[in-house]
This record gives sequence, C-alpha cells and structure tokens, in this order.
Amino acid sequence: MDRLPNTTEAISPFPRGEKNEVFARYFTGTSYLNMLSTERVMIGNVTFEPGCRNFWHIHHKGGQILLITEGRGWYQAWGEPARELHPGDVVNIPPETKHWHGAAKDSGFAHVAIEVPAEGASSEWLEPVSDDEYDKLK
Repeated sequence: MDRLPNTTEAISPFPRGEKNEVFARYFTGTSYLNMLSTERVMIGNVTFEPGCRNFWHIHHKGGQILLITEGRGWYQAWGEPARELHPGDVVNIPPETKHWHGAAKDSGFAHVAIEVPAEGASSEWLEPVSDDEYDKLK
C-alpha cells in the first residue's frame, strides 16, 4: 500500500490510486485519485501531496461529505476561517457552498470524498486558492 509523504504509518485501507490527471487543472500541486464507487454514489479516495489543494468549487444540488483518513489538511468555506483536518474528522459540505480542501504545506493528506446524490447535481470549479491565502495557514 502506498504511504503519504511525511507519514510513518498508513491509516487508510484504500490504495492511493493513479495520478489525478482528469482533474489536475483544478488543483495546485499533485493529487491522486482512486474511485471507490461510480455506481449510484460517487466515492473517491483523494490523496494530496504536501502543499496540494484543489481550487474553490461548488457542489450544486447534492453537496459533499469528506472522511479524513490520513495526514493533515485544510477545509475552508467561503467567508469562514480555514479548519485544520486530521484523520477521523468528517466534513459535511452543504450544496451551494463555495469551498476548497487540501493538504497542509508540510504533510500529505487523504480523504474519502462522497458526492451526495441529487437530481441535477453538478460541480462548478472556480478560481485557485491564492498562494497568499494558503501561505497564511499554519
């Protein structure tokens, strides 16, 4: 099983997956994606190298749930302070919430992302999280 950079022990039973080429244009840094389910409910294991984060984005209609499995990372909803994340944390992201998530600068990070099913659900990718915003996080 692949292990995250800067961690000594794998917590997640899910393999890292392949380099995330499909969504790479919506990430700053390198991520990996292992789709665990593509039937009825989309579930993916997303692994972030240190410093990697996705762009601001919105899940229309259904929302998203993140189950943190490895490393240290961040979640931030628009207009709110960033929340530090650790294994065992759960983030429930309501539909229509502009947000981002990703690894801390000094730690790899992984989460299982569950897309909440809803008729007409979609994701809208927006601007990158600026280096200035990100560098302010501890």
